[in-house]
Amino acid sequence: MSAALLAFVTTFALVTAVELPDKTFVATLVLTTRFRHDAVLVGAVAAFVGQALIAVGFGSALTFLPDQLVSVIVGALFGLGAAMLLREGFRTGEDSAHDAARGGAPATFRRASLTSFGVLFAAEWGDASQLATAGLVARSAQPFAVGLGALTALITVATVAVLLGRKIRSRLRPRLLQRVAGFVFAGLSALAFGNALLG
Repeated sequence: MSAALLAFVTTFALVTAVELPDKTFVATLVLTTRFRHDAVLVGAVAAFVGQALIAVGFGSALTFLPDQLVSVIVGALFGLGAAMLLREGFRTGEDSAHDAARGGAPATFRRASLTSFGVLFAAEWGDASQLATAGLVARSAQPFAVGLGALTALITVATVAVLLGRKIRSRLRPRLLQRVAGFVFAGLSALAFGNALLG
């Protein structure tokens, strides 16, 4: 097996294992219950491309980012997402009728994809998989193979989360999903702030 192929396979396996139980998977799943699945996937792929490029470009330099600052930023962004989701989830009256008139699609493709991009880009910043990618780049001297392996793994995990979210969405009421998603995001925000305080 060539060095490049070994770097690709190693990175793909490592990043997939790290991301499946991670907040990025949960966030993608929750976003899919709230927004159109194709918009979430577009936003996720764009976020992961950006983060993979950063990890490859800066290599191990990312490990010098202050963990507490990263946790505070991630917490604030998840908190903002929670506030938006809960506001829409508990909306009543004309707004609800307006959503029903639009066929239960409260967000445009552009807004959904940009929201997904922002949340997932923030969630992935300083994440274990990003730091692992940077370390593998520095260790293997195979930046293209490592970057491709990381990106492929992230897109695979996001696709699994989107497919699961799409199945869940078709079985539950949109308002209930917005509320659940808002509380999940609030929990992720609290977890990130907790990490900042304990770090």
